[in-house]
Amino acid sequence: MTDNLHYKKVFTGSGVDPAYGDFVKQWEDNIHAFLQFDPARSGKDSAKSGSLSGIPFAVKDNIAVKNFGLTCGSGMLKDFVSPYSATAVERLQKAGAVVVGKTNLDEFGMGSSTENSAFIATANPWDFTRVPGGSSGGSAAAVSAGMVPFALGSDTGGSVRQPAAFCGVLGLKPTYGAVSRYGLVAYASSLEGIGIMSAEIGLLKKVFETIRGEDPMDQSSLGEKDLDAGDVRSVGILKSGLSSVDGSIRQTYEKAAGWFSKAGYEVKEIDLPLLDYTVPAYYTIATAEASANLARFTGIRYGLRPEFAESPEEMVRIARDRGFGSEVKLRILLGTYVLRSGFQDQYYIRAQKIRTAIRLEFERVFESADIILMPVFPTLAFKKGGGLMPFSRNLPMCLPPLRTLRVFRPSPFPRVWPNRRRAETGNCLSAFR
Repeated sequence: MTDNLHYKKVFTGSGVDPAYGDFVKQWEDNIHAFLQFDPARSGKDSAKSGSLSGIPFAVKDNIAVKNFGLTCGSGMLKDFVSPYSATAVERLQKAGAVVVGKTNLDEFGMGSSTENSAFIATANPWDFTRVPGGSSGGSAAAVSAGMVPFALGSDTGGSVRQPAAFCGVLGLKPTYGAVSRYGLVAYASSLEGIGIMSAEIGLLKKVFETIRGEDPMDQSSLGEKDLDAGDVRSVGILKSGLSSVDGSIRQTYEKAAGWFSKAGYEVKEIDLPLLDYTVPAYYTIATAEASANLARFTGIRYGLRPEFAESPEEMVRIARDRGFGSEVKLRILLGTYVLRSGFQDQYYIRAQKIRTAIRLEFERVFESADIILMPVFPTLAFKKGGGLMPFSRNLPMCLPPLRTLRVFRPSPFPRVWPNRRRAETGNCLSAFR
């Protein structure tokens, strides 16, 4: 099911083709990509004609879709149903695309294996014993298995690109502000954005062109005139910083650099000395913002509420203790710590200064190179429940944060090219400007 014309046959005059439901069920029994699958639920919200008419798509379950649940993969929101749709979803529906379900994720987008979901772990379609990556692992697995031709995810520290790499599909994290964040449940507001996964570059481009653009509901969104990229003539490749990358990934990276040279692009070696500082800066900023954003989940207005508590304070404590998983609690604690009085200058403000230094370093590099070629992730797709130490599974190592501190406004079309033959190799490349 890789032909878009075939996908358009999913929805017939009498409803949903039963063969499509059977096909999805066969995959779901093995990989568990979806938390909710109901192709008929939102069909009336989609236009009958448009550039994406009749094409089914999936949405990560931290992005709002009206009348679908919005669990964020968390017990805190297991019964919450969204009363509205995200701007990106509405724009796709106006173009005729149809939401068929919500996909699994690491709780609140915190993780890189989709094993941190409160409900079920997702498997890699290429090898059921391996993880699909995360936190948008459900979306990547659904696309890779052919259940949908494209899916929406969210990306804070590689959460679209890394699972796309592990599952052998294309993944795009647009420039911050290129796609409205309205309807995306906040984790780290200054870093995250809605991204796209697809098996075809043409469809990926069409979806991006559909959802991009300024949105009055998101003051950080950019108009299309602010996103012009220009021509690409030169490619920057890393001179150092690849020592921790798996050998097969490094080999493919070198081959890709050679391909660009043979294709007529000017290939230049670049140096990024601040590479070692990206991980601590990323985690300091992301956890600080997470601790503030997740403070709203108290069980009072919405979310898990205990049946009995002695006081409002105890109710909030019980709700957060039962509703949040261990990874979310860890990041809230880390974020609260770096924001404490007396520690803010030492950690959070210093991380913001490093972020600015990284932006300036990239501005320097982009004076001589139009795009930068980089590995997406330094390791292979690891085994479920093992392969890396628990914290290492959530740590983007040395490379993904370099592409996720998005204050330096690269081009609107960062690209990822994976090895589509064997997802477990992780031979994936990304470029951005």
